[in-house]
Order: sequence, then C-alpha cells, then structure tokens
Amino acid sequence: MLKERIEEVTRANQDFYAAFESLDIARMDRIWAHQEYVTCIHPGWTLRVGWPAVRDSWVLIFNNTFSMKFDLTEIQIQVAGDLAWVICTENITSQQGEATVESRVLATNLYEKTGERWLIIHHHGSPVVG
Repeated sequence: MLKERIEEVTRANQDFYAAFESLDIARMDRIWAHQEYVTCIHPGWTLRVGWPAVRDSWVLIFNNTFSMKFDLTEIQIQVAGDLAWVICTENITSQQGEATVESRVLATNLYEKTGERWLIIHHHGSPVVG
C-alpha cells in the first residue's frame, strides 16, 4: 500500500514538473488544489496564499519565460495518510529573452490526496548558493 502511494506521488510530482516545463497555465490548473489554504513560495518571492494568488504567480512566471527544463536530483518522497511531500533539487535551465540561465533550487512540494488524485497544495523553492 505504501509503495503504491509513493508511486502515485511520484507521478503527481512528475506531472507538476511537466506542467512547469510546458509553461501552460491550464496544465498547472489541473494539478493544484483550488483551495484557500494552498501556498507557494518561489525563490526570492513573498508568500502567495490561496489559489487565485498562487495561480497569478504561475501566470507571471509563464509570461516571462521562453523555456524551462528541469533535471531533478536528490529526490525524497514521504507519504503519511492523505498527505505527501517531495523534497528535491531542481537543476533548471531556462531561457529568458536572449539569455540562457542555469540555476539550482531546493524544493519542497506538498500533496494532498483528494478522491483518487494527489493534488499539490504547497510549493517552496529556495536557491542553492555555492
């Protein structure tokens, strides 16, 4: 049972990064819980609380990024009941205007099981320095 749940969360996390890479807000809409308690902290940004504010943050990122590719490393997945969390390092290559930018972000993604689906309820990214 635990192994199945970890596999489900692994797929949900892969869906999150596929939506992120696609820069498609409709895809991001489908994988987030649309609740007042969802939260998001992008590197260098202030806390966003509630689905409308979290969604707006994704729109801003998507509108200002031409491409983004993730290579995840150091992935840890835990499941406890209807909550799960993924901690990983995002090795990111992005295109912003003419510039190619490479960065590393330590991320925590929190998921909640809603019906048969794991939906993301929190994303926090902190830049890795050094």
